[in-house]
Amino acid sequence: MSENQVPARVGISARIDTTRPHSARFWNYFVGGKDNYEVDREVGDQIKAFFPGLVDVAVAGRQFLRRSVSHLVQERGIRQFLDIGTGLPTADNTHQVAQAIAPDARIVYVDNDPLVLTHARALLTSTPEGVTDYIDADLYRPDVILAEAAKTLDFERPVALMLLGILGHAGDFAQARDVVRALMDGLPSGSLLVVYDGTRTSEGMIAAEKAYIESGAVPYYVREPREIETLFDGLSMIEPGFVRLSEWYPDADSATVAADVDAFGGVGVKA
Repeated sequence: MSENQVPARVGISARIDTTRPHSARFWNYFVGGKDNYEVDREVGDQIKAFFPGLVDVAVAGRQFLRRSVSHLVQERGIRQFLDIGTGLPTADNTHQVAQAIAPDARIVYVDNDPLVLTHARALLTSTPEGVTDYIDADLYRPDVILAEAAKTLDFERPVALMLLGILGHAGDFAQARDVVRALMDGLPSGSLLVVYDGTRTSEGMIAAEKAYIESGAVPYYVREPREIETLFDGLSMIEPGFVRLSEWYPDADSATVAADVDAFGGVGVKA
């Protein structure tokens, strides 16, 4: 599938449930997007009323995407990205950040969410020099993801695997860790793992997790930072390591969120 060919998907709109909160729409609301429904805003407002820090997590996550991609392109010479759990397009998507610096960058997005599929054309835009492609696949099929991504990405050169705010949806974290390991095993030496997720680092975040799950949405589980950090076992961490998002190469935008934001992330390199 090229950047100009998005197949028709019959019945996608019928698969979109607007009666329950949806994680991509919920997060879209928190970062100022317009692709959300009243049910998403209601739950968002309910949680913001007792824990406004969750907005900081959403904003800090978007900032981390921008800073990490910029760093990898500028400082590490990375030109290939495999972004799993794409979510809804807002500002500063992976391909926009990478191709603004290196127009020849190649990006493959992966998701299997029916709502995200309806926005595929918005995602599948690219500079003439680069490529942006999209795969409809499940995180738990690393074999399918790697086989499809290899049609666009050159697996003889390093690839940055992006898993941003997505692994909280994994009920079995050990299984998710195995999937991440399988994905990294399929990528060449010099490839990188970029991860962030919400963390159990405040009572407010734990209460927000409970309220979100009780809303009827697909659960999102916040975990201890040390558990998430095990995803990087066997990789060499780029400084400053696995830290709060506010501490990872902070810039002027970082000051717009709380320094103690309840989200940690980092970047590791495969030998």
